[in-house]
Amino acid sequence: MTSPPTLNTPKPIQLGQWITNPLKYMHDYDRQCGDIFSLKMSGALDRAVFISNPQTIQQVLTNDTKQFTAPGSINQILQPFLGDRGVILLGGGEHRQRRQLLMPHFHGDKIRVYTDLICAATKDLIAQWRVGETINLREQMQSISLSVILQAVFGLDRGERYDQIRAKLIAVMSLIDSPINASFLLIPALQQDLGAWSPWGRFLRDREQLDRLIYQEIADRRLNSQPDRSDILNLLIDSKDADGNGMSDVELHDELMTMLFAGHETTATALAWAIYWINYLPEVKAKLLAEITTLGTERDAIHISRLPYLNAVCSETLRIYPVGMLTFPRINQEPVSLQGYDIEPGTIIAGCIYLTHHREDLYPEPHLFKPERFLERQFSPYEYLPFGGGSRRCIGMALAQLEMKLVLVEILSRCQLELTSKSPAVPARRGVTLGPKGGIDAKVIARN
Repeated sequence: MTSPPTLNTPKPIQLGQWITNPLKYMHDYDRQCGDIFSLKMSGALDRAVFISNPQTIQQVLTNDTKQFTAPGSINQILQPFLGDRGVILLGGGEHRQRRQLLMPHFHGDKIRVYTDLICAATKDLIAQWRVGETINLREQMQSISLSVILQAVFGLDRGERYDQIRAKLIAVMSLIDSPINASFLLIPALQQDLGAWSPWGRFLRDREQLDRLIYQEIADRRLNSQPDRSDILNLLIDSKDADGNGMSDVELHDELMTMLFAGHETTATALAWAIYWINYLPEVKAKLLAEITTLGTERDAIHISRLPYLNAVCSETLRIYPVGMLTFPRINQEPVSLQGYDIEPGTIIAGCIYLTHHREDLYPEPHLFKPERFLERQFSPYEYLPFGGGSRRCIGMALAQLEMKLVLVEILSRCQLELTSKSPAVPARRGVTLGPKGGIDAKVIARN
């Protein structure tokens, strides 16, 4: 039996490299082993297989539920944040039912309802910026994306509970704001409560307070039902399964935490990267500003979403440093052959989004930011997959894409920013995602 190639680096060293410098780790494997390789790492990733060949990724993703499964339990690393009953950690029939319930609220006319929320949140934030002030792009974009999620998902107006949930969520998320902190997620043995001053102990106490606030909101909404509300919490409370059963408080809590975690963290990171590239490359900024001026007074979601160069900039942002480095892992239920290698049953198989996006045969000069590549050709869902693919593709993809475009148009139309450093921004691990190290600082140099 021939297994995919691997490196002989000791397991502890590989685990340390994966935590502290995942991009170098993947590039080293790709350079020495090719576009399919086996990891040698402790825990769940021991003997896992990473693939970055589009045809192989297609083979795996198009055989969901047949040769391969995508059990939610494989994402147990996220359980401390999301609980057990959110869509990401569900599997099989439960996952399909929950996904079918959620999908309609993140597509078409449903997401256009959130246009005003997104634009208002962006305008409110820009109004607070002062000329000459230095801002952290990632923190500022997190403020917008969190505001949108709290209003669109929870239906919360600004007030005491809105502020409390916002503050506690930021505190909880601080556990994964650096590669070192991310080790608490990736190495379960570190998850020890050594008191309120220990990292994990502080996280548990912050999470307990956040949980209490969310359950209070659920209880209040059950008692004060308002059928005409359009926020997602209200729709979930009113939803029923095929047997007429509604969602429990625990299911509602875990789904809300999933949307809070996945819906604001990833979008904020993508927006920070986009603003960085637009201001780092003057020719990109000039082209984008020229295109935005063609909108005139037609600045609604439909016209903005159709701007070709804006779409190319957003696509290239998600290509060069995809927020999610891997697809949702699959497990093969029977022996399979991938690229001529024998894969034993029970192997974890993940599409390596980052390496696929950096293939020279697909993206010439892959380390350069070139939006034009998305104007020159179309890429298949297995060549370009920043939101994953198959049965586990991100539910919030359409909302995230719309939010990116609306926020960028508002910022470019209302102010001018200048990066405070001429040095290239460096990507770094943020928990299970990839973000700009330090968050990227910019100075407000003018307001329009």
